[in-house]
Amino acid sequence: MTFIATAIAGDGEMAERIRRHREARPAAWRTVEAPLDLLGAVQAAAGGDFVVIDCLTLWVSNLLGQGATAIQMEAAADGIVEALEGRRCVVVTNEVGLGIVPVNELARQFRDVLGSVNARFAVSAERALLMVAGRALDLTAVE
Repeated sequence: MTFIATAIAGDGEMAERIRRHREARPAAWRTVEAPLDLLGAVQAAAGGDFVVIDCLTLWVSNLLGQGATAIQMEAAADGIVEALEGRRCVVVTNEVGLGIVPVNELARQFRDVLGSVNARFAVSAERALLMVAGRALDLTAVE
């Protein structure tokens, strides 16, 4: 099992959140911190390992904060999707496009890019679920 974490401790609250997540993970899991180089972390995972990526939302936010463009992030997502092909894995992300249109350009760009990245992963997934109020809604058959 390889757990790939994308969070960055930008403040005290996030540092505490990351600490709690680290402590909650089973000791047998190999944890890789990959806030930017998600592809490298996926490629470095042992071939037979089950891979958990947590999460695309933070990864997109991190790249956006580093000045990556939508085209660069979408290309990076395509590379990761390709690297995951044939692997057993779970990819965690958030849906941010269900609410109102954000008031500022950066927030709108984040929403749009994350939606595109999420779609790239979902289309190649064996199964895609949307969790709402503790319920799993199967998106796999939705076209």
